[in-house]
Amino acid sequence: MKTLYKIFLILAVIAFTSCEEELTELNVNPNGVDPTVVNPNLVLPTVITGTADNYLNPNYQSHFAGVMQYIQKSGWSGATNDFEWKGPTSWNSWYSNLRNAKHIYERADEMDMDFHKGASLVLKAFNFGYIADTWGDAPYTNALNAAEGGEENYFPVYDTQETIYRGIIGELKEANTLLSQSRASYQGINPDADILYGGDPAKWRKFANTLMLRYYMRLSDKLPTFAKDGIEEIMSDPGTYPIFSSFEDDAGMPYSGTSLGDSWPRNKTFEQTDRGFERVQCAAGIRDVLMGYNDPRLDAWFNPVLVQIQVSEDYPEGSVTVGSTRYVRPDYLTANNLVVYHPDNWVDDVAAGFELIDTNRYVGIPIASSISDGSQYNLNPAPIQGGPNVHVSALDDLFKKPTDDKLLARMITYAEACFILAEAAEKPWNVGSGSQQDWYEKGIEASFDMWGVDGYDDYITEAGVAYDGSLEQIIEQKWIANWTIAHESWCDWRRTGFPQLSWGDKGQRNSMPLRFQYGSGEISRNEQNYQTAVARLVETPFTAQDGKDSAWSKFWLLQD
Repeated sequence: MKTLYKIFLILAVIAFTSCEEELTELNVNPNGVDPTVVNPNLVLPTVITGTADNYLNPNYQSHFAGVMQYIQKSGWSGATNDFEWKGPTSWNSWYSNLRNAKHIYERADEMDMDFHKGASLVLKAFNFGYIADTWGDAPYTNALNAAEGGEENYFPVYDTQETIYRGIIGELKEANTLLSQSRASYQGINPDADILYGGDPAKWRKFANTLMLRYYMRLSDKLPTFAKDGIEEIMSDPGTYPIFSSFEDDAGMPYSGTSLGDSWPRNKTFEQTDRGFERVQCAAGIRDVLMGYNDPRLDAWFNPVLVQIQVSEDYPEGSVTVGSTRYVRPDYLTANNLVVYHPDNWVDDVAAGFELIDTNRYVGIPIASSISDGSQYNLNPAPIQGGPNVHVSALDDLFKKPTDDKLLARMITYAEACFILAEAAEKPWNVGSGSQQDWYEKGIEASFDMWGVDGYDDYITEAGVAYDGSLEQIIEQKWIANWTIAHESWCDWRRTGFPQLSWGDKGQRNSMPLRFQYGSGEISRNEQNYQTAVARLVETPFTAQDGKDSAWSKFWLLQD
């Protein structure tokens, strides 16, 4: 960039002194880099951060984290707390990642940089996979080709989900081949540019093949033979298709923690107020399961309430706080139409018009349980939209930090791979030397390891956790392990119906949403192809307010 700037100054001096050059010949941007000569190392961190950040945020503090009942919010909570997925949702940031990933591949191809080609294909597959998972049919074959001209590239057709999934699996296979050499064989690797794996092709290769496992399992109901053959091919030849072998292989982007833009979201170091952190609170769904299994990860992810509620007749006042306990008399409950939360009947209690109070040491907000913003739950003495609640569990203090070795924007993990293989073995497919129980227990252990939690040996013997061979058990434990990776749990729930979740009747619909609506820009810019894709959706009893392009319509993956 310094060289370009000097060239620009020299050219400018020549122009102003001789007046012989045309102004257009001097139209050089000193603050930019010509895309035709850019080094792939300059673009790679942009694609990694764009992909990882895009993926983390709704998984940790918004849509998917809410509907999969990891968290609820105390304010500005519609999409998180009550299924308010009614409006169009843009995919522009994902296609921006894809344009940059394609540019890395093209420049790397010109410069004989196979490592960068392989890494760009993995990132491309991840982004297109997310789009297909979340919206459904989408531009794929002719996407990103506008520079080539032609109506088919300016207005790309929406490829079917099946085409996209098959395509990204093919690209991941290509990436596996490109990344199969020793590190010394590659040109141009800059470890600082690869903020995910430090320029290690073996790690990227494992990322590619583990991501293949995810998408083969995604297709296991629609294309069972294709999925079975793909997983068995990977697991029968680990030399050709290495996958993650420990949590240290996880595709998780670290944060440098030097400013708001490169820090863990909602941290309390760079946010101007505490409201962002305080707004994200525990959900009753995950709390109930973790408490039921005496799961030590509960304490790793959430704080106990600051003031615990206890139903008691010890004090004459209807409600009084003494120290760190709030005592509430039974007659106070009756007079105020309150009932104590119980995981088995809270839905019926809410439907009957009761308000809930929770007397546990860890408290989570039940999803779709109130028409308020969540700030008033559990007799909050100071309800402020987006504010704290002494009677609801906040996130653990870990998540206040701008950076930590546990605070990674995880895209896929070794724990997920283990649970995929446990499910494949349950079908039963050939997954190599490990049994279904082996992979199930390895998945749990990997989750404990990546969060630095002790107590695995005791936990694995808990009733309900001890291996029983059921699909429900595998997916439930996978759901727990996917904390901060809620999108994948949502995809599993749509496919299997597990984990079994309950919700109140105060949501926008009495049903979990299944997809995002297409963005409004698509309707205005690519309407004909948009309408063709929408026509392939199948309506459900919950789409009447929206039409076919609804968050409750079924795309190909969920049809039949």
